[in-house]
Amino acid sequence: MTWYDIAGLIGVAAILAGYAAATMGRLDPKSAASLAINFAGASLILLSLTQRFNLSAAIVEGAWALIALVGLVRIGVRRLARRAAP
Repeated sequence: MTWYDIAGLIGVAAILAGYAAATMGRLDPKSAASLAINFAGASLILLSLTQRFNLSAAIVEGAWALIALVGLVRIGVRRLARRAAP
């Protein structure tokens, strides 16, 4: 097993744990924590795909990471707007 395999397995575990926590109501799926877990997990899986490329998996994980990143950016923008509001 290579470091890339380990990174991919950690990514899968992170995504599954985040999904399970959200499904059980322990984690808000729109929260920064949930989005960060999804982004990190998908990124680790994408890293593992650099060694054994699979187009369909790369598309799914790339979309997963992008969607999570957009959500994180939106949360960050809202927080900045609240701080700047008089």
